[in-house]
Amino acid sequence: MGVFKFFQELKAHASHKRLFKAVMIENADVLPKASPLIKSIETVQGDGGVGSIKKTIFSDGKYMKNRIDHLDPENCVGKLTLVGGDLIGDKIESISYEVKFEDSKDGGCVVKISAEYHTKGDVVLKEEDVKESKEQSTGLYKAYADYLNANPHVCA
Repeated sequence: MGVFKFFQELKAHASHKRLFKAVMIENADVLPKASPLIKSIETVQGDGGVGSIKKTIFSDGKYMKNRIDHLDPENCVGKLTLVGGDLIGDKIESISYEVKFEDSKDGGCVVKISAEYHTKGDVVLKEEDVKESKEQSTGLYKAYADYLNANPHVCA
């Protein structure tokens, strides 16, 4: 098994505290409303906190399961691991993410995503192999921010 690390940084036009809360804590309520790509998010194991597994069902019927490994609301940091689902494919064992939400002086925030892809066998990943995943991630964070800006009471 190989481990390949990738980093992504993006700008979001929402406060770091609200975006952290929407993405890491209240995602089951917020994301299906924010993005037509997501049908639902449900907790399938645990109470929704650390150690829980959440299943995200996409509008095309595909799904993924993420385990919540760490939540730090004070510092706006979360860690999760993609542990199953249609998106994992036959090359990937799991993907671990650390997501940091940092304040930006312009009223928005910077989202820093570190990802570790744990591959099966001797599979080697390159930056272009995860390009689509990064693009989808950017689109979802934009959808979250747009939804929060249109609904100032959400995650306030």
